[in-house]
Amino acid sequence: MAGNRSSEGFGRQLDEHAIDAGAAEPERPDGLVDSGVYVGGVRRASPVSLADTYRCLQQLDDAMAWIGLLRPGREQIASLAAEFQLPDLAVEDAINAHQRPKLERYGDTLFVVLRAARYLDERDAVEFAELHLFLGPGFVITVRHGGTPDLAGVRRRLEAEPNVLALGPEAVLYAVLDRVVDGYAPVVAGLENDIDEVETEVFGGDPNASRRIYELSREVIQFQRAARPLLKVVDELAHGFDKYGTDEELRRRLRDVADHLTQVVERVDGFRHLLQNILTVNATLLSQAQNEEMRSLTAASFEQNEEVKRVSAWAAILFAPTLIGTVYGMNFGHMPELGWRYGYLFALALMLAVCGALYLLFKRRGWL
Repeated sequence: MAGNRSSEGFGRQLDEHAIDAGAAEPERPDGLVDSGVYVGGVRRASPVSLADTYRCLQQLDDAMAWIGLLRPGREQIASLAAEFQLPDLAVEDAINAHQRPKLERYGDTLFVVLRAARYLDERDAVEFAELHLFLGPGFVITVRHGGTPDLAGVRRRLEAEPNVLALGPEAVLYAVLDRVVDGYAPVVAGLENDIDEVETEVFGGDPNASRRIYELSREVIQFQRAARPLLKVVDELAHGFDKYGTDEELRRRLRDVADHLTQVVERVDGFRHLLQNILTVNATLLSQAQNEEMRSLTAASFEQNEEVKRVSAWAAILFAPTLIGTVYGMNFGHMPELGWRYGYLFALALMLAVCGALYLLFKRRGWL
């Protein structure tokens, strides 16, 4: 390996590379967010391109490159795969994304998929983003397919602890895991607040509560798919402590990550059960409201039927004298009773008798 070169030959030295402690590194057109080459946990160079990074590694002994990418193109991934002999299957996963959290070992190369999450207050929704990591002898590659998490903060914290960063790529992996899991806490708080609000909506009779419960249930399920498989990833890393000689400090940090992750998973599981109960209560309340509405409609229908019966009864009573009067009002020359002395009184009596009979009949049947 050739001797070390100056910063002008392969990139900017650490003392010339001022990192803004309050903002993330800007994304460049080639997808490269930040690239640092470290020796003994100290940043020795900040190459401005992948090619410069490769040259740095060739010029520095016992160096580790940490390359951060955001939505890189196929050409950038192919370049990294050729330089670091990345496994083809893992490279395809990194290009296509849409993977569940997992850990796979390909010889000396470790491939890890994580799903970060953040809560969007302005939309009361959870946003998920995929993060891939390649780790091998002397290199760490992070490939983000979304705006979260901001790994610039992770890099700054590790650079402030050179003794930890000197432990190699595994230290970067555990720091990224810690950042992802810490990012779950605001999401848990946001979902908990949303569930409290939807409970109020359910008991307040909000007609949109069912839709909100469904949306929350979908977000909780997606969150479970992001967090629960991560337990297996952490467990597999812990099982490799002795085999790969993991430093005790890194073991302690991973156990801390595992504790926080377990708490998150348990709370999210509780959210899902709570939402199922809320959905059951909402369905019960809706059913009760529908039954009450049906009873009101039935009562109204009954009252309407009673009114119809009253109107029909009086119409029948009034129809009888009308019919009789109509018959005797015909102007035919030969009609019975037209010349009878008591015909008029008979017609009146007949009308009264028929009306009285109909009234008694309808009254007995409850129509009047």
